[in-house]
Amino acid sequence: MRTRSVLRPALLLASAALLALAGLALPTTGAQAAGTGPCDLYASGGTACVAAHSTTRALYGAYNGALYQVKRASDGTTRDISPLAAGGVANAASQDTFCAGTTCLITKIYDQSGRGNHLTQAPPGGFQGPDVNGYDNLAGADAAPVTVGGQKAYGVFVSPGTGYRNNSTSGIATGDAAEGMYAVIDGTHYNGGCCFDYGNAETNSLDTGNGHMEAIYFGNSTGWGSGAGSGPWIMADLENGLFSGQSAGNNAGDPTITHRFVTAVVKGKANQWAIRGGNAQSGALSTYYEGARPTAAGYNPMHKEGAIILGIGGDNSVSAQGTFYEGVMTTGYPTAATENAVQANIAAAGYATTAITSGPKPTVGSAVSLRATTSGATDRYLSHAGASVSLAQVSSSSAAAARGQATWTVRAGLANSECVSFESRDTAGSYLRHSDFQLGLAANNGSALFAQDATFCQQTGKNGQGTTFRSFNYRTRDIRHYNYNVYLASNGGVHTFDAASLWPDDVSWVVATGLAP
Repeated sequence: MRTRSVLRPALLLASAALLALAGLALPTTGAQAAGTGPCDLYASGGTACVAAHSTTRALYGAYNGALYQVKRASDGTTRDISPLAAGGVANAASQDTFCAGTTCLITKIYDQSGRGNHLTQAPPGGFQGPDVNGYDNLAGADAAPVTVGGQKAYGVFVSPGTGYRNNSTSGIATGDAAEGMYAVIDGTHYNGGCCFDYGNAETNSLDTGNGHMEAIYFGNSTGWGSGAGSGPWIMADLENGLFSGQSAGNNAGDPTITHRFVTAVVKGKANQWAIRGGNAQSGALSTYYEGARPTAAGYNPMHKEGAIILGIGGDNSVSAQGTFYEGVMTTGYPTAATENAVQANIAAAGYATTAITSGPKPTVGSAVSLRATTSGATDRYLSHAGASVSLAQVSSSSAAAARGQATWTVRAGLANSECVSFESRDTAGSYLRHSDFQLGLAANNGSALFAQDATFCQQTGKNGQGTTFRSFNYRTRDIRHYNYNVYLASNGGVHTFDAASLWPDDVSWVVATGLAP
């Protein structure tokens, strides 16, 4: 059983609130001392956590239970990942050891509040997910590495089609009852799809009408509402509307977010709700809206149902992307002072970026050819014929045209310079790109989606040879050859080309000197 100090959180609440107002933060340590977690601060403010989710750290100062569970592809076994110490950062080394030489998925995000509000693979609803029986995909366990207080940890990387849910919860607000919530998310990972949410949703995975949700949304969708500039924005998903203020549509008081790590806050009670946000690495929260409920029918009073979602809409809409690190839901309407204290605690935790690659990076500007390492195919290279990409038998004595089709110029990743993109050597301006999980050659159209689809992050070769190239925007998928065609493949999955057999060999490539000069 968890024990908590009453006096210490109260003192921390006052001091942290003052620091937050001043734009300062408590000192950063690798593992927070007992009594300093966000949920201790909410409790001392009279609005206790009723759900607390994080894959990066404990959210109570005395919590030392499991944070999340991973499942490895090689044998289907699972492991719980806990903090290094009570109140501390996740034991990423335990995950790394367990998942070495294979891949792992995050199968469960535990609720630290003690109410059992765990998040697991979302079932189908108004929309079908892409996994077996219409379920949503699970996130790759190592897809979103960060450091927290100098310690390595992993977030939850949501590609379109990925989602978590709990439709049978305890203590989550229903009807017009008051609640608060925050999430720490990646401010650079988003899109305009519906809907990257965390919060309160329908219990049947269907759209049951206006006001049946109250969740944090992050992205640049403009289909229902928007804020200042081009986005992304923190908004509230209240069902059938993403609201940036009281009225539907554009509200200039809700700013475009530019922070790498974002603290996003939504809270609501009878005829009042608010959006707040800030830099999760430093400084105070700002209030972007606080006032009456929307005037459109159905939102006053609210009709909240009490399910919890992550990465999806209330009806299981699955076209959004984003990254989640931690978040909670509370009973009652937290005060600004409590939220400011929590923001100070988040800043003190010390979120920072770290490398998303592990393998050797090919030299930018060099000409390379990518040779297969699977037995029986080691004389074949990744090649194109027009827009089609496949494995082709090519050698230094082949015709110049064939050698040119199997040669690529390494470019800094179009979506992230830590990674790489491959420009065709013989078709300047065209790049290796995935579409519907098949690799092809396409001219760069300058869009953000093209940049992401054409960016691949080098990892140590999964069979111990060469390099594995992971998709930048679908980080459970790697460039794989299968029956001499080339795909983005997961290690086991619903597609034939996801077959686990030979997967480590098929996704490992020798980066050779280009066959064409």
